[in-house]
Amino acid sequence: MSAEALALLEVNEATWPPARRWRLGPWILRDGQGGGKRVSAATVAEHGVVPDAPALAEAEAAMAGMRQAPLVMVRPGEEALDAMLERAGYAMLDPSVIYAAPIGRLTDRAVPRLAALTVWEPLQIMREIWTAHGFGPARQAVMERAPQPKTGLLARQNDHPAGTGFVAVQDGVAMVHALVVVPGERRQGAAEWFMRGAAVWAARHGATRIAAIATRDNAAATGLYGKLGMGQAGVYHYRIKPVEGR
Repeated sequence: MSAEALALLEVNEATWPPARRWRLGPWILRDGQGGGKRVSAATVAEHGVVPDAPALAEAEAAMAGMRQAPLVMVRPGEEALDAMLERAGYAMLDPSVIYAAPIGRLTDRAVPRLAALTVWEPLQIMREIWTAHGFGPARQAVMERAPQPKTGLLARQNDHPAGTGFVAVQDGVAMVHALVVVPGERRQGAAEWFMRGAAVWAARHGATRIAAIATRDNAAATGLYGKLGMGQAGVYHYRIKPVEGR
């Protein structure tokens, strides 16, 4: 497993935390309470371990008890686990890329005054934008659970709100989550200023690196992070077992 990718996934979980996590045999299970795959997926507790069929069945039952689909995150270097899950009928879901860069790469330009305001608690307009773009109350609750230092981001462009986002710092890394630019304001530079504003804020709170995660097929994110000089630090994907009757 890539040491950098593993470390960034740990930062990702610390800054976008499940409601609860615990060990069940060879597994780490997470109660996401509707907050999405990152806070709900199981992982193996020890790299290189491939749980046997009874352990997998026990984890599936525990996830069903939380009304969560059987879902596993497969990290770099876990090819044997991936193959086992495929044989067990799990389908691949959301191949994702971790992007990262030194914080200084994004703090080399002054951010326009209203391009990336930082505020915590989130303003009502921020909550409305998140909700309208798939980050409803359950995912906003994830932000509330995240420890300090953290902040919300609000952009203004063309004299009105252009988008919002969330960033938190852990172990010297600023992880950006829930970045949304409203449709009418896209391709006008708002996302770039968001990331630069996040980096400026994070540098003041001790961050030396900045990171973000996007699905592999998210062309807009790939273009944005590439333009900002953020390299690919690792990849991962999920495996999900279809639930009968769905």
